[in-house]
Amino acid sequence: MNKIKFISLSLASLASLTAIAADPTDTHYTMDECAGSLMPYPIPEHGITLPDSLTPVFINHVGRHGARFPSSPNATISVSRALMRADSLGTITTKGRQLQKLVNFVLETSHNRWGALDSLGMAEQRGIASRMFMNFPTLFNDGVVNAISSYAPRCVMSMYEFTHQLDRLNNHNEIVTSSGRQNSPLLRPFDIDTEYVEWRKSDDYKKVYDDFVEQVVPATALQRVLGKEYPLDENWRSLALNEYYVVAGMGAMGHPIDATEYFTPEEYNSLWSCFNMRQYLQRTATTLSTIPAEITSKLIQDLILTFDDAVKGQNVATVSLRFGHAETLMPLLSQLHIPGCYYMTNYFDTVALHWKDFYVVPMASNLQMILTRSEKGRYYISTYLNEQPVTLIPGDNRMVIQYTEARDYMTRCLPMHLQI
Repeated sequence: MNKIKFISLSLASLASLTAIAADPTDTHYTMDECAGSLMPYPIPEHGITLPDSLTPVFINHVGRHGARFPSSPNATISVSRALMRADSLGTITTKGRQLQKLVNFVLETSHNRWGALDSLGMAEQRGIASRMFMNFPTLFNDGVVNAISSYAPRCVMSMYEFTHQLDRLNNHNEIVTSSGRQNSPLLRPFDIDTEYVEWRKSDDYKKVYDDFVEQVVPATALQRVLGKEYPLDENWRSLALNEYYVVAGMGAMGHPIDATEYFTPEEYNSLWSCFNMRQYLQRTATTLSTIPAEITSKLIQDLILTFDDAVKGQNVATVSLRFGHAETLMPLLSQLHIPGCYYMTNYFDTVALHWKDFYVVPMASNLQMILTRSEKGRYYISTYLNEQPVTLIPGDNRMVIQYTEARDYMTRCLPMHLQI
């Protein structure tokens, strides 16, 4: 009798421990962070500072467009149709009617402006430009600024907002701008790199992603708006991700809302992790393929060549600006192994712990590389991600390194046929 009682208590204790055991791959990011790459730009608390012994000579800047309206109406329309069906079936909840109002607002506000830069995105670019001007005023004293953008209107407008702000601060600079498909090899290689385009069509990464989504996406958030009696079909996980996308994108529209109105923190983290996983697999170097990161080789080569010209005194520009997309920066930062932007694993359920799109590519994200010269005539590189200092060479904690070392490292990031 005593023995049986002891076993029962042991099993009960084990069940209790199992119930409270935490999944080590669970994330607990804030609701703002879980907006992911749709998160508005985090304004830095401190300006960029360099040692007094170094004089700024040249800046290479690669930036993403600023905050925008949703890139397409597809997700919003999908959620709207599901809510209308729930209404017709009589299963829609009070929370669902609230979401329908939000969806209608997105559809009306974004009409004819899908993917366009909004007022917040314009302000983000002006803010980055102003801080660059204040941090490096000597480079904007009768200097030359070269700026290029992809052909996407939100990138073109980001370039103009940035350069217009520089002109407002000092109109004695010469600013040369260029936009169009001629810039695609640098800013939209994901469109024209044939090896990458073919890889995207393959199933090399899709099974990993689909398996992850199947395990992680919760149905509870959908049931909260559509009703528990709503007949979810086999594509319900895609619908759940569309609901996430609509809510997560409100901040980038300049209309932030409280996401806890529709999701618990656990649900929002889970849905974000799927969005994050898709970008990680499609846009960075992984154990499945390094092709997604290697498409930025020509951009890295361009960074090296413009630095070389500045060192030789052959670059008339003091600042070189490039305006592209999240899909431009994610592979670039991965190929350069910038901390927090490169992660290799065969355990894909750990990705969200180590590669976070809200850190890598919030709206208006940017990589700034500053070339400086010492009194002895030596050149150095300092690297900043979203205006925060980062190391360039893996395993090397120096924030300021000699240009020859930086050049050698960036060259090693290139395939052999492009090394210079």
